[in-house]
Amino acid sequence: MTIAVENGYRRLSVGPFRRRIHLRSVILCGLLGLLVVAMALAAAPLGSHEAGFADLVTVIFDPVHATGDGHAIIREFRLPRIMLAVLAGAMLGLSGAAMQSLTRNGLADPGLLGVKEAASLAVIGLIVFFPTASPVLRPFVGMAGGLFSALLVVFIAQDLSRMRFVLVGVGLSWLMAAALSIILTTADIRDLQTAMVWLAGSLNAASWDIIPIALVCAIIGAAILFLTAGAADVALLGDQAATGLGVRLRHLSILRFVAPVLLTAACVACVGSLGFVGLLAPHMARLAIRGNQTALLTGSALFGAALVLAADTIGRIAFAPLQLPAGIVLSIVGVPILLLLLRKRRNLL
Repeated sequence: MTIAVENGYRRLSVGPFRRRIHLRSVILCGLLGLLVVAMALAAAPLGSHEAGFADLVTVIFDPVHATGDGHAIIREFRLPRIMLAVLAGAMLGLSGAAMQSLTRNGLADPGLLGVKEAASLAVIGLIVFFPTASPVLRPFVGMAGGLFSALLVVFIAQDLSRMRFVLVGVGLSWLMAAALSIILTTADIRDLQTAMVWLAGSLNAASWDIIPIALVCAIIGAAILFLTAGAADVALLGDQAATGLGVRLRHLSILRFVAPVLLTAACVACVGSLGFVGLLAPHMARLAIRGNQTALLTGSALFGAALVLAADTIGRIAFAPLQLPAGIVLSIVGVPILLLLLRKRRNLL
């Protein structure tokens, strides 16, 4: 293994593998990752039911003897909820970073193309019209709705030109929101409460059945974005320069469009609509970590995970045993954070 200094970057060589890394960005991402792990460990014992840190240690390192009530609370309720919060935040952070890079608009959000509204509409339709359907079906139905919306936007716009398909997406999202309002205003009051709690972005229904679905979607979407990060860096130089350097812009645009759609649809389908994360996390990453697309994606995923995990934990313990959906907490704390970020980056937006 050799490490060479080159214009502030370190060129890491391990056999045939060679990679330029920015040491400061790597260290900051590592520290941020440790912060997310620490937050997850601290959040597990917290809640309205008794379950201490010792129970968490037993569940993780000695699961055979984890047979008490405290162990069951952590294993069956809090651990899947924490894992889903981390996955949902990471997916929204990645999606927001990809959308902002694709549209070259710092105010772009994963919901820009109507994916969030379409996924919400599909799941709310399942809850209202098929109330006995298993909650495990929600991720599949929601992803189908989100992907349908994205394909419809592309079909109507006929291409992925930045302004055109964004405007079509905005129009379609309004249509989906109107359809959602019609369903909610005409639904049975007994189904309406369940639908409204889910729509507010709640992780109450988190279970081990949903984790594999969210994990697979997160891995696929993240893999697409990280594998195309180098080409995306070149694309930011401009279409002419990128084409001259051998970047296939059309293929890159399709891949960078599919990944955030998949990530957003999967996240909304699993936990409901969580606002601000896809918008805030990339800006927090740019402010704290900087660097290239790989650093931006990594930082956005970690900041997104930290935001959703913190919001869900606050919602669980602030008014326990009453639980506030994470989406409501994010909306309350997201506005001042957004205004602060806009003030710090006012010359760049």
